[in-house]
Amino acid sequence: MSRINKNVILALLTLTSSAFLLFQLYYYKHYISAKNGAGVSKSKGNRIGFDSTQWRAVKKFVMLTSSQNVPVFLIDPLILELINKDLEQVKNISHGSTSECKFFCVPRDFTAFALRYHLWKNEEGWFRTAENMGFQCLKVESKDPRLDGIDSLSGTEIPLHYICRLANHAIHLVVFHERSGNYLWHGHLRLKGRVDRKFVPFRKLQFGRYPGAFDRPELQQITVDGLEVLIPKDPVHFLEEIPHSRFIECRYKEARAFFQQYLDDNTVEAMAFRKSAKELLQLAARTLKKLGVRFWLSSGTCLGWYRQCNIIPYSKDVDLGIFIQDYKSDIISAFQDVGLPLKHKFGKVEDSLELSFQGKDDVKLDIFFFYEETDHMWNGGTQAKTGKKFKERQSMNGGGTEREGDTESETGSRL
Repeated sequence: MSRINKNVILALLTLTSSAFLLFQLYYYKHYISAKNGAGVSKSKGNRIGFDSTQWRAVKKFVMLTSSQNVPVFLIDPLILELINKDLEQVKNISHGSTSECKFFCVPRDFTAFALRYHLWKNEEGWFRTAENMGFQCLKVESKDPRLDGIDSLSGTEIPLHYICRLANHAIHLVVFHERSGNYLWHGHLRLKGRVDRKFVPFRKLQFGRYPGAFDRPELQQITVDGLEVLIPKDPVHFLEEIPHSRFIECRYKEARAFFQQYLDDNTVEAMAFRKSAKELLQLAARTLKKLGVRFWLSSGTCLGWYRQCNIIPYSKDVDLGIFIQDYKSDIISAFQDVGLPLKHKFGKVEDSLELSFQGKDDVKLDIFFFYEETDHMWNGGTQAKTGKKFKERQSMNGGGTEREGDTESETGSRL
């Protein structure tokens, strides 16, 4: 009898549990679904991925900047790469029509935005509003390098980065500042004093490990995961700039020490030459950039920047260096098209090539091509009057420069 009672009880329990489960399924289907809408996409917060911590943090940040009229733009490399893969389709998405979170819901610790500082009208009000919305914000400041040479203003601090955390996701706002070379600059994210090193995983930040310089981007507004945001009009160009954006500031302290021993030439002639030389350098940089040719400051131009943060007034030319493997046959025609006729051509592509172009106000542009060997690299030099050739040899391990004579018969030609 005892055994029969146990079986009956077990059967009753099974039937009761099954009935309760069926009731739950019926209630969810006919009441909960009807209340929330048959399609989950009708409720933004319940769409696929739209309940993620990342998306909620970005949404609040976009609302914050929009309410304060702060024109931030997206610079997050991971998200820009994803957007760029399907840019045309993303451009055609209207606000609120997205049914799936594809970009801002990708798991990560940060989302990076940028701001041009001179467009920020109410920094303190923005900061207070951010905290009222639940963000915990960290402000990183440092002295303005643009004022380092002005005694009365040297040491003035400017904001460089904001890190605003909401739950376990953070928004990294990179502050871009205008520089006199017509480019945007951001500073180093250096933690000072009693800053909590565990506030966010700082080492994972894409921007701020080093100072950076970027072209001023044109912006476009698009809808990303239901949010209206600004992004660079040419995201590919911006992404290509990132790995080459590291900025090296001039050594102002050493330059001041140099001018304590040697007076700077501030005559009208010297100032006019420096102005023309900088304009020529900018024109050359734009021309080579369009060709996709890498270059660097060389010889006297590099010395002037390194030693005295300026163009050496008595040098009378601008010197650039290019690896010979980056040589392109249309370099000469490209410079001629922008008003820089070829003045000299020495050597040949396989040995000691050097090009010289005539700029305005009798300022010359010299381009030296560098050749790499096993343990050193070198560039050729030719005396215009005698045709005598030299090799400037540079050790690959920083051992210094040597000049050696070259008696080959190819001496170059004057054009």
